[in-house]
Amino acid sequence: MKLHDLAIENLDIPFNVSFRHSSAVRTTTESVLVTVVTENGIQGVGEGCPRQYVTGETLETVYDFFNAHHHEFLSIYTLDDLKIWEENHEAEININPAAFCAVELALLGALAKEQRQSIEALLSLPELSEEFKYTGVLGASNPERFQEQLEQYRHLGFTDFKVKVFGDVATDKVNIAAIKERGCDNIRIRLDANNLWPNWAEAVTYIKALDYPFFGLEEPLGVHQYDGCRKIFEELGIPIILDESFSREADFRHIQSNPETWIINIRISKMGGILRSLAVAERGKELGFPIIIGAHVGETSILTRAALTVANEYRDILLAQEGAFGTYLLEHDIVDPPIMFGKGGLLRAEQI
Repeated sequence: MKLHDLAIENLDIPFNVSFRHSSAVRTTTESVLVTVVTENGIQGVGEGCPRQYVTGETLETVYDFFNAHHHEFLSIYTLDDLKIWEENHEAEININPAAFCAVELALLGALAKEQRQSIEALLSLPELSEEFKYTGVLGASNPERFQEQLEQYRHLGFTDFKVKVFGDVATDKVNIAAIKERGCDNIRIRLDANNLWPNWAEAVTYIKALDYPFFGLEEPLGVHQYDGCRKIFEELGIPIILDESFSREADFRHIQSNPETWIINIRISKMGGILRSLAVAERGKELGFPIIIGAHVGETSILTRAALTVANEYRDILLAQEGAFGTYLLEHDIVDPPIMFGKGGLLRAEQI
């Protein structure tokens, strides 16, 4: 493969509704789109979601990274070239993961199309098969709106939920009670705190007050507060889901001595693309860590499709999967038809 052009642009797609958590409120996608065109006219597209509160990236830093390496990306002809470039620039990718993710996905897409094969075949992985089950995200702080969201998900047959908490225990108790009232035996809930509590003791008191057997607790404390998170696990027995606190394979050094305490949230953009995400999942499997395939709010079907590659390969350690919202959330998707979950939160391989 030889590239003719490589370009980047903002991807600002309005949401059908605003989306809020304790770190930010967003009404558009706030992403970047990288497009590559080969000399044969084959096009590949990649998406990255820079989030300052996750990886420290902004749209400005993404463009700086892209422009600094533009000429080098044009010299990537093969999958081996891409892997070598990634290995040689690991430190830079560590601080620019969303930027590199967009480039990597575009290059992988073009490489696969040039060889008339899937991304999975290009990477010597099994083809997508069977079905993928997605999580419903309940992110409204207003109890009335929360219950509306819950009814929509329950109407679709969802049984797996991620509930965002906002720091008002009375409101969160009402929200959890609403799930209990409408629940059934197979409902499963995890909490997403987005680094809400200042210390482990406050987190424990708060979660006990909610009185529910959560299967996971995502980012309860400040980023990289591993010792405090261990105390929460010791007190509650609820595994800690690491998101902002885990963004590269080297982060296993902080947690590998007690894998039962942790669940790794792999978001493709946060990790820096498919190849790095696969490496984290593989290392996690070797060390005994379960994973969740996460998603940034506002991802299009480009990142949804990329995440399926990892989910498909690591089903045996996969606890849950997020994303595939498509036009449920976006005013429009750049993939037609969009890759979206259906009844029961299910997406079947033959739909893709």
